[in-house]
Amino acid sequence: MIHFVYLRSITHLMYTRYREGNHMSTDIAAQLAEINSTRPVLEQVANKWSVLILTVLCTQPARFNAIKRRLDPITHKALTEALRRLERNGLVSRRVIASSPVAVEYSITPLGRTLQEPFVALVGWARQHGAAIEQAQVAYDERLAADETV
Repeated sequence: MIHFVYLRSITHLMYTRYREGNHMSTDIAAQLAEINSTRPVLEQVANKWSVLILTVLCTQPARFNAIKRRLDPITHKALTEALRRLERNGLVSRRVIASSPVAVEYSITPLGRTLQEPFVALVGWARQHGAAIEQAQVAYDERLAADETV
C-alpha cells in the first residue's frame, strides 16, 4: 500500500507542480521511481541495529549474548527482532548448537557479506565525522533554545 501511495504522490508532483512548461524531467521521475523501489530494501537493512549487527557478524559468527554485549545498550527484544528480520531477508543464518543448555549461533551469509564494504565505509565515516555531527547538534539546540527565549 505504501509503495502505491508513494508512486501516486510522484505522479501527482509530475502533473501538478511541474505542469505548463515546467515539467519534471523524465530523468528525475525515473530516479524517484528507482528510489521508491529500493526503499523497502533499505528499510530492512539500514535500520537502527541492522548495520551494527551485520558489522559485528562480518568478523566472525557469534552467539546471541555475545552480540548483545557488543551492542550494549540494545535490548533483548530489539536484538531478537533485528536478528529475525536479518535472517528472513537472507543476510544472517541461525544455527542451533546441540549443547546443554541449547545455544544459537548467528553468522553472516554470502549475501550479507556483500554489505561488508559499504558498512565498513559507513562506520568509518561515522567515526571520522561524529564530532562534527555532535557540534552541529549542539549548535542547533543552542539556536533553538535562543529562539524560544526571545
